[in-house]
Amino acid sequence: MKQRNRILPLLKREVMILLRHPIYIMCMAVLPLAVTLFFTSLMNNGQPVEMPIGIVDNDNTTVTRKLTRMIDGFQSSRVVAHYPTADEARKAMQRDEIYGFILFPEHLTQDLLSARQPKMSVYFSYTSLTAGSLIYKEMKTLCTLASAAVGQSTLLAKGATPEQTATFLQPILLDVHNIGNPWINYNIYLSTMLVPTCLLLFVFLLTVYSLGTEIKFNTHKEWLALSGNDFALALFTKLLPQTLIFITVMLLSMIYMFGILHFPAPGGFWRILTLSVLAVIAAQGFAVFMFGLIPSLRMSMSVCSLWGVLSFSMVGTTFPIFAMDAPLQTLAWLFPMRHYYMIYQLCIFNDYPLTDVIIHIIALLTFAILPALIIRRMKKAFYEFGYQP
Repeated sequence: MKQRNRILPLLKREVMILLRHPIYIMCMAVLPLAVTLFFTSLMNNGQPVEMPIGIVDNDNTTVTRKLTRMIDGFQSSRVVAHYPTADEARKAMQRDEIYGFILFPEHLTQDLLSARQPKMSVYFSYTSLTAGSLIYKEMKTLCTLASAAVGQSTLLAKGATPEQTATFLQPILLDVHNIGNPWINYNIYLSTMLVPTCLLLFVFLLTVYSLGTEIKFNTHKEWLALSGNDFALALFTKLLPQTLIFITVMLLSMIYMFGILHFPAPGGFWRILTLSVLAVIAAQGFAVFMFGLIPSLRMSMSVCSLWGVLSFSMVGTTFPIFAMDAPLQTLAWLFPMRHYYMIYQLCIFNDYPLTDVIIHIIALLTFAILPALIIRRMKKAFYEFGYQP
């Protein structure tokens, strides 16, 4: 009964702290929502379109002009300039004016019609992996279409039927299905990882900051006295308002992405809700555990910020975990965001049963209860240690 009587004053104290210090509102609500809008609007076209390329046409025939119009009509590329030499096109690419260029050699049309296998040279920059990959794909497609058009004309001139010509040029017809993201939309692919990871990074930092500032500003004595020196109760009431706010912000971000932007989520909203709650309490548990191990505001925030930044790589979205070295594959299990992403892609994105990710659910719950292992050390730090700058 005494504990119940202390909960309300403690909660009131924590709410007043959140309201009096703008840093909490900024980092718990304003910045996370701004990050959501930023990333989702940054890639609102799905993937880059009309990236500038150049043409070096040393043949200057109707065929090369037709090929130029063809590459200009592709979705990802746009011809913005013609250059007299390859050297000038290369300098333009080095100045970031174009992402690549195609070199049509002299006598290209004549060699094509004579079946002498001419060489069309393509140059593209891989400084930007996405831009380079898309430009290369469309340039390669152009070269394939050019050779196929000449082959088709030759076969038709020799009396082959259109069906025979199609079979000869493409003996195997591909039936391609992009599962889950048939639009190849980079917004769906990346924002669903970037936004939650940024939110969990804010959870890491704000959780440690709220604990460390109690020692820094010497307000921990009042805080603990208000709880009747029940450290577990004091810790619970400190984190509860933050937990509710972070879960609300996480859900608002999910509603925006899956409800307003209509990102695919066959798994349903209740799984999104469950995963959001698990992710927030797991991130808080990890942050409290780190502060218990290193009861220094500066050092624990540094460790949590490092862990949060590394999560962008260790989540396994841009580079698969199974392709990493064995020690890194093991280390990936220590990142809450990795387990969040595994549950998301399997149970929300692909609608697999929760039994397929039970080990990742257990991992998130384990992160959430980690403070129980360190609570005595934390209590000692608050009672005996002073602020360490």
